[in-house]
Amino acid sequence: MQLLLILYNVAYIYAQQNWRKVYLEDPKGILTGEKRIFNKVAEYADLGYEYENGKVWPKPQSEDRSEDEQYTVDPKTFKFESIGKHAVISNALSRYQELTFQNKEYLPDNNLKRVKSLVITVEDLNEPLSADSDESYKLNVSAPTSSLKAKSVWGALRGLESFSQVVHRNGTSYRIPKTYIDDFPRFKFRGFLIDTSRHYLPVSKIFQILDALAYSKFNVLHWHIVDDPSFPYVSKKFPELHKKGAFNEKTHVYKPAQVQDIIEYAKLRGIRVMPEFDTPGHTHSWGGIPGLLTECTYTNQQEEIFLDMKGPINPVRNGSYEFLKDFFKEISEVFPDDYIHLGGDEVDFACWLSNAEVVQWLQENFKLGNGSTLHTYFLQRLTKIVSDLKKKYIVWQEVFDDGVKIENDTVVNVWKENWKEEMNRVTSAGFKAILSSCWYLNYIKYGLDWPRLYKCDPQDFNGTKEQKELVMGGSAAIWGEYVDTTNVIQRSFGRAFAVAERLWSHKDTTDISEALIRIWEHRCRYIDRGIPAEPVTRSKFCRNEYENIV
Repeated sequence: MQLLLILYNVAYIYAQQNWRKVYLEDPKGILTGEKRIFNKVAEYADLGYEYENGKVWPKPQSEDRSEDEQYTVDPKTFKFESIGKHAVISNALSRYQELTFQNKEYLPDNNLKRVKSLVITVEDLNEPLSADSDESYKLNVSAPTSSLKAKSVWGALRGLESFSQVVHRNGTSYRIPKTYIDDFPRFKFRGFLIDTSRHYLPVSKIFQILDALAYSKFNVLHWHIVDDPSFPYVSKKFPELHKKGAFNEKTHVYKPAQVQDIIEYAKLRGIRVMPEFDTPGHTHSWGGIPGLLTECTYTNQQEEIFLDMKGPINPVRNGSYEFLKDFFKEISEVFPDDYIHLGGDEVDFACWLSNAEVVQWLQENFKLGNGSTLHTYFLQRLTKIVSDLKKKYIVWQEVFDDGVKIENDTVVNVWKENWKEEMNRVTSAGFKAILSSCWYLNYIKYGLDWPRLYKCDPQDFNGTKEQKELVMGGSAAIWGEYVDTTNVIQRSFGRAFAVAERLWSHKDTTDISEALIRIWEHRCRYIDRGIPAEPVTRSKFCRNEYENIV
């Protein structure tokens, strides 16, 4: 027995120290002799499926954990108790009772002390969900009573997720180590973009995405709801938009009640829903409003084919702004979030400058004007409309790059290559920034690519301390050109795990070797919860990988 224990320890150390060389440095996955040896060693080292040790993802800011002092839990009698009532907390306690203890038949280990309850205390039950919400929490796991303290209900949600992860299976019982966690997010904005214009996503699928986001502590759903291909949003004031712009006006739309259901479902998980209505470009599906779009008078085979040869919103007609004022008033009432994403990217200046009406107006008002002049004029009028509605706004980086004169409170969303230089330019100009460049999850490659996503840091650019403080965070994106309900979850998760940890955890949390075991366990946690996240490692499996998703 002693010899077997020695061999086990040697195998475990070898597997831990050499996994990077064997797996990450061999992108083609050739099964070399060394790899065969590694696989066998890893098997003996219990890296196959006996992975569970209750490590938290994203990694907490501070964690004091005792592996030598383990407790047990009886899933049938364990209680979540809240000091003070709140609908979000009540909903969460019911939800986490199921998520934490999926097998109610597991028996407590009578050789260990038993944790009987988790008591949740929230300082301010009335703090609204906003861009400035306090998500900090302190989790103290001890027997017989554990405690979770947070300043807001949103921090309590993050703490409940961490508690559910610390609890883990051991044979046919639940175990939980003595643990103290003092945690808070590094960045306030931890977003995830979905695109429902290029391919429609059913409401049920958006619910599943929101569940998946909550399990990794994302806090913003960036809903790119409309674009050139389709207009699925049902406007009460302008129903002709979806009737003429949706793929199918009856089946491929989001009705007002459904939009509210999505917002409420997200709120119960501490996730804000930030809508994006991209203007003045990417608006081919907005043709339901007569006279809104610019008529293009050129033919260029190299350009994108326009719907009825119409381009961006006409920037010189007062009727355009009268419509936008009414439309965004509705949007501000439907979506309670502080921010609206206004887009502003990839505007076809050539279309504008091919239109006689636009050119004449430009010459009369700006003798030396060009496409950027029109872009500036449009966005200055639109942002005033949005500001008057008491909303803040975010724009894509082209607005900044094109020299559009924007207000100091504009947030710039950086998405192109050479992002380090762009982040430096944006913040040196005094604007707040959000990074998306590294995290376009619709781009796929063979092999393990989560380490590449993991290494990207929004503050990793040449800039002063003051500049880096202007970085609000970042956002992963799953654009819909080749993504729909059949693959949106698998393509997003678990690579999105890497983004989640980068945006939540301390900036020095960069050890991929250490992260490997935790991300492996986290992926299996998703499988247990019915989320079909794709593998994040080679040639391994989860204990219950087909029980809840097939």
